[in-house]
Amino acid sequence: MAKTTEKPAVEQSAADLLLTFRDTVYTSRTLIIPGTGRTLAVAKGVVAVSVSDEQAVSYLKANEEFALPE
Repeated sequence: MAKTTEKPAVEQSAADLLLTFRDTVYTSRTLIIPGTGRTLAVAKGVVAVSVSDEQAVSYLKANEEFALPE
């Protein structure tokens, strides 16, 4: 009789969790984070970033053209 081994459930780390911001002005554009040159893509009016990406999250929260869904 073969022994069945169960795989442990995969837990999502904080790096895998995403915050999705709604772009209130454009449906498609490329954002450049000042001072870093990093880019973020807006597609279909939204941009998603990892909750652990402090630079991107603070940039989007500080910009009034982006809103978290209510």
